[in-house]
Amino acid sequence: MKARSQPEDEQHLTEQLGATGLRLTPQRQQVYEVLLHKRDHPTAEEVFIRAKKSMPEISHATVYNCLDALVKCGLARQVTVDRGATRFCPNMHEHGHFHCSACGTIFDVNLPAELPGMVLPRGFKPHHYEVAVHGTCADCTIIK
Repeated sequence: MKARSQPEDEQHLTEQLGATGLRLTPQRQQVYEVLLHKRDHPTAEEVFIRAKKSMPEISHATVYNCLDALVKCGLARQVTVDRGATRFCPNMHEHGHFHCSACGTIFDVNLPAELPGMVLPRGFKPHHYEVAVHGTCADCTIIK
């Protein structure tokens, strides 16, 4: 996936928000930039802490509302691993997630267009896959 430039990101953000009747605000832009800057699947609390560095006046409620808007307009997706806090991912291509049980890091994992071996009932058509693999990442495996 080719990274976009900052003006392209802003234009894409404006278009996606506009398509769902929302407008671009400095707060939404800041929260989106936080997600794009470090693609580590942050929680809302982590997004708040990072956004506050550049925008000290931003509140928890505003961050939650911005994340909700980004999810609704298709610029981010919610990732829930086990019973932990919901995390947010700006990668909107179909993909799964690998959750390292040792360090807690979540990695994007590319998936084929159709999952081999998965047989759906007749007439079913998937629109989105939610695949989470749990194990130990390469860095944690080396440590042990």
